Amino acid sequence: MSEPVSDVGAVADHDDELTVRDAVSAPGPDGEPRRVTRRFPLFTRDTARPEGGGRAAPRDAPAPARQWPILAVTGLVGLGLLLTALDAFKAGTLLIGIALLAGAAMRWVLPDVGMLAVRSRFTDLVTYGVLGATIALLAMMAQPNPWLELPFLDDTLHFTIRT
Repeated sequence: MSEPVSDVGAVADHDDELTVRDAVSAPGPDGEPRRVTRRFPLFTRDTARPEGGGRAAPRDAPAPARQWPILAVTGLVGLGLLLTALDAFKAGTLLIGIALLAGAAMRWVLPDVGMLAVRSRFTDLVTYGVLGATIALLAMMAQPNPWLELPFLDDTLHFTIRT
């Protein structure tokens, strides 16, 4: 005999195993029965794909072609790291920032970006955009002989460090 443990459809069998019994309705378009309750299931069976997380190329394309957006961003970041290691610090870190900004642009423009989609489109855009812009700006302001000078930063530094 089984006794109910909660009101979400789980019951304990005589072996103390939980059996999930969710209410279902008529089959959906895929032929599987759908849940009629709006409550979350007691046990999570899988995770939802991020928005835009589909393949970036057709299913019959080879694996690298299906994931070209993440490979492009990763390749540019790798090239930037290589340039940084070869003593071209500004060019390498600027390339890393540009790669992240390109990832943000692809995430915004393309409907399916494969593994470049990590979270929601908005979260990915903000994350890639802010990190890319910050890294690019810091690369251009690196000493000695910065490519970009922001005068208010000198004033801020002189204001905070007084002798």
